[in-house]
Amino acid sequence: MSPTLVRHHLPNSGPMGSDDLPAPTGTKARARDWAEIQERMLVPLYEAAYDRLGVGSGTRLLGLGCGSGLALLLAAGRGAQVSGVDSDECRLELARERLTPDGMPEVTRLVSGGLEDAAVGEAPFNVVTAFHPVGCVSSEQGLTAALTASAGLAERGSAIVLGGWGPVERCATAGVLRVAQRLADPLRTAGGWRPSRRDDLEDLAERAGLRPDGSGRVACPFGYADLASAVRGLLSTGLFDAALEVTEQRLVEKELAEALHPYQRADRTVWMPNVFRYLIARTQ
Repeated sequence: MSPTLVRHHLPNSGPMGSDDLPAPTGTKARARDWAEIQERMLVPLYEAAYDRLGVGSGTRLLGLGCGSGLALLLAAGRGAQVSGVDSDECRLELARERLTPDGMPEVTRLVSGGLEDAAVGEAPFNVVTAFHPVGCVSSEQGLTAALTASAGLAERGSAIVLGGWGPVERCATAGVLRVAQRLADPLRTAGGWRPSRRDDLEDLAERAGLRPDGSGRVACPFGYADLASAVRGLLSTGLFDAALEVTEQRLVEKELAEALHPYQRADRTVWMPNVFRYLIARTQ
């Protein structure tokens, strides 16, 4: 099965000086910041889940919210056949670059459509991943619908991997992300970030009609070369989009930089230890 990338709209997921703040960024720039700065922070989560499941040459994997494709690339490096869906066209273009290196034939296809386009003419999937943490999507109802739909494309008993934040007290980034909550319109009911709850992943699996089959925790520290890189990386997650809709970008950047200052070390790098959870669920 050739790697497949499908555009899919999931149903409704010391402060720096002014000269140090990152320049305003658009959609393409933020997608690049995600790919080059932020996405790698979740590699320990990807690898832990792949190790747990023994992802390899017999794996047919579908990545929900695959972003710029790093998790797919790691799975493909283990011999898996991969497909991915995402609503962000810019991130998908970066995923294509990663999965189709220069000089190699075109092995990816980018289709504007729904989940069904990821499996047309192919064997059923036996692993589905949804690594984008609960609390970081615009609508958990939409994620539930996507999981339910993807389960219909998978073999019976296939593994569905859900990712999420660990306990708030073990996630330094949680305090920084509260800036997004504070700056966003308090009347908003969707979007942005919220603190994790103990049974988030189990509740999501139950709503999607999946059977829990084990879980784990993994350290995913967020480390950045400097404060400006940290601001760019966190803005690329989309968690601050709600705040940016109602607040000037430079104010959001300034508030974010101030929240990050306690995590800046003597060498000017930024380091925030975090723990993430993953749940392995099975299709019925």
